[in-house]
Amino acid sequence: MAGRFIVFEGPEGAGKSLQASRLAGALRDDGYDVVLTREPGGTPLGEEIRSLLLRADGYDMLPEAEALLMTAARAQHVADVIKPALAAGAIAVCDRFVDSTLAYQGGGRGLPREPLEALQRFATGGLVPDLRILLDLPVAVGLSRRLSEQESVNRIDAANLAFHERVRQTFLTLAAKHPASWVVIDAQQPVADVARQVWEAVASTLPQPLKQGELAEATMPPGRST
Repeated sequence: MAGRFIVFEGPEGAGKSLQASRLAGALRDDGYDVVLTREPGGTPLGEEIRSLLLRADGYDMLPEAEALLMTAARAQHVADVIKPALAAGAIAVCDRFVDSTLAYQGGGRGLPREPLEALQRFATGGLVPDLRILLDLPVAVGLSRRLSEQESVNRIDAANLAFHERVRQTFLTLAAKHPASWVVIDAQQPVADVARQVWEAVASTLPQPLKQGELAEATMPPGRST
């Protein structure tokens, strides 16, 4: 069974982490091998970089430095987690990937698109998701959700409203440009309704998981039989 790479994207407060976790659980219940991960993060190095990027008690950070740190974490993540999972035939479910950098550091911070895209290709070896799920909602709604949890508000959450509007618009533009690989879901809906639509989008793209007997045959050395 070929691996699959599914990514959740979206502005702040859209519920990506919750829906990624729910999808991973549903896939495991259906017999799939699943690796659930996130960006920035996913590796020891990535988690250290995440703490630098998101800490709220802060320091000024150049957009270029932000983009390079995000991308360094991604390079390690792809090499250590995502590519091995796909090579093993697993479904990798990731909370954010390359398009978040295009939206946040490109659209939000105003960095030029072409060098940013080239940097991502270098870091990922050209890896692209099989499916991108954009959980979309108005910026004011998402920020209200995030800011209601003051203990978890981070440096990027605290950026001004115009920044977050640019981020959302960039995500919508990316999804409109590549409709075959994106699904846009209204994240204002109840959690269960969002989860159902996520499942419908994902299920139609997946192979059937191997049954136990099929798995034994698939992993048996050539020339052997049961």
